[in-house]
Amino acid sequence: MIIFSVGCNDEDHDADKKINISQNTDSKYEKTFENLSLGRLFDFNFKLPNPDESWIEIWVEGYKEGEPVEPFPLAKLSYGLGPSEEAEGNLGAGFLELDSDNPQIFIYSKGAQSKPVDIDNDLFSDINAKSWDYAIDDEEVGLNFGEEKVLAVYRLGKDSMRASYDYQDSDELDKMIKEDAVVFVMKIVVEEREDL
Repeated sequence: MIIFSVGCNDEDHDADKKINISQNTDSKYEKTFENLSLGRLFDFNFKLPNPDESWIEIWVEGYKEGEPVEPFPLAKLSYGLGPSEEAEGNLGAGFLELDSDNPQIFIYSKGAQSKPVDIDNDLFSDINAKSWDYAIDDEEVGLNFGEEKVLAVYRLGKDSMRASYDYQDSDELDKMIKEDAVVFVMKIVVEEREDL
């Protein structure tokens, strides 16, 4: 007697329900920001296999001395349900003119962008140390629907700051938010959706 077993591997089933993201350090967008002294830009490459069934939310949270900064989040971009079978391109967040009287933040992705949002200039007073970092490794990262991921952090301190944290560990992230004077956290989530 021969028995055949047919099944479905959940991991393989989820593989086609991901957005794939990777750092795009030294991109033309980042170089332009740097060359024009506009501020700080975090740029990523992304590939979305099912944009017609996906809703993307990218946002930046702000914290001062461990407490959320209003509005919360500071900036947000929501879009999706595109007509194509696959989408890929750039997404990111830019911090404009942080040393000026009118600092701003904006979020962008292929085919969508937020308007620049003003950031309270008081967040930058008495700041002597700055640090920024991508929160994902150099290699491509896949996210399942509903999985929230920290993409980047921008940290400000009154004195010296701890070198780094594990940004994907919620306890480490909370510790950083409490220890640093001001923290900006860029996040993303992709939801499965068929209509608005």
